Amino acid sequence: MQTQNWLLKQASLKPNTPAVITEKQSLTFAQLAKLAAKKAGQIAQLTQKRRVGLLGDNSLTTYVLALALLFSKKTIVWLNFRLSTTELLAQVNDSQLDLCLVTDELWRSEFTEPFFPYSKLEASKAPAKELMETVELEAIASIMYTSGTTGQAKGVLQSFGNHFYSAVASALNLGLSANDQWLCAVPLFHISGFSILMRGLIYGMTVRLVRRFEPRSVETILVSEPITIISAVPYMLQELLKQHVTPYNPKFRLVLLGGSSAPKELLLASKKAQLNVVQCYGMTETCSQVVALSSEYALAKLGSVGKPLFTTQVKLAPTTNELLLKSPALVSGYLNHPELFAKKLEAGWYHTGDVAHFDQDGFLYIDGRLDEMLVSGGENIFPQEIEQCYRKLPEIAEIIVVGRPDPIWGEVPVAFVRGQKLAQAALRTYGEKYLTHYKIPKEFIWVKDFPKTASGKVKRYLLRGSFLNE
Repeated sequence: MQTQNWLLKQASLKPNTPAVITEKQSLTFAQLAKLAAKKAGQIAQLTQKRRVGLLGDNSLTTYVLALALLFSKKTIVWLNFRLSTTELLAQVNDSQLDLCLVTDELWRSEFTEPFFPYSKLEASKAPAKELMETVELEAIASIMYTSGTTGQAKGVLQSFGNHFYSAVASALNLGLSANDQWLCAVPLFHISGFSILMRGLIYGMTVRLVRRFEPRSVETILVSEPITIISAVPYMLQELLKQHVTPYNPKFRLVLLGGSSAPKELLLASKKAQLNVVQCYGMTETCSQVVALSSEYALAKLGSVGKPLFTTQVKLAPTTNELLLKSPALVSGYLNHPELFAKKLEAGWYHTGDVAHFDQDGFLYIDGRLDEMLVSGGENIFPQEIEQCYRKLPEIAEIIVVGRPDPIWGEVPVAFVRGQKLAQAALRTYGEKYLTHYKIPKEFIWVKDFPKTASGKVKRYLLRGSFLNE
């Protein structure tokens, strides 16, 4: 199935409407289309391959390059600049790139081909390339690598159709229109950021792009500019609340909150600050949110991720309570690993790996990851429940619970902790107030830091693996 090129369509419908605004510059849809065609011509002289890597920050150049690739029959391979060079090269090789565009600010001395700096591309005198009039919804628009908390990052194949249906579901859920202005302070190489770019094209909406999240500057933008929506993770919202003194501009409507579950204290603080927070659940494989909780239920349904969006179906697996879903936003597979994606599909239902439950009103709650669940003496234990309990202690900065093999119980919970050291007995006594006895960690191990992926997720498999080497 074909659809019109969204960029050219908006350039035709509203040529003078701002498409993207930065601190120093504003581009209309017509200007954006012209620049994208210029960049497409420059890229065409460098590679004939379909896939092109993009290692960029939230700059206007990255934004334009992404559109140039999208609408010149190229597939964007988004690369995370927080990765080591070894990790980047693994993804470059996996996606078989012969060109990877890199913003000059992120250039590394060890980079050689296929890495190519933005500045050299800018110097090219190549003629502009006409952007394609239509796109196939089934065509792969982008590839994003999962963060690899299980040890293997996989390239997620996201089609134009996946992005389109994600945007449609989001519009129906949030009541979005072309009059909205979305602040993008999350990375473009994450689905949270790239989905904002795609929504801007599909809705004809202005995107306010910031290079990086800096609480004070973002606060100033929210107060002084006509922003209506911002996407954030709990850490970002927490930092914004610290800065929040002056009410945001009158047009501001909501914070779309994802990434991880929001603590009750954060939601209460948001309500006190009169901030409308919409919590959501999604993943790279669904091109952003597929379940959302409106702000009116944020406290009454504390801990819930809400209800499935209009285009999404969800159910629980009978024996494990694993969350299964169907959605037109669900991708078709993993690059070079179709068998891994096929394992997650059963009669069209995608196995998310998350264990969940519904309450009597149909609101969905995520209990934990199926592959992180411990079975101790026949009892199922979810690390997240234990972690949330102990995070309330001010001395604990960070805590991760994993299973340790045990000859009697099969495995028992053990906690790795970063923060001010406390006595083992005191921590167990604290746990007895809130947790069933078998959920209380058998040992608390203090660490200076945790092994993490480039996106900040803890590599639990390395912590579990430490017990196997004893």
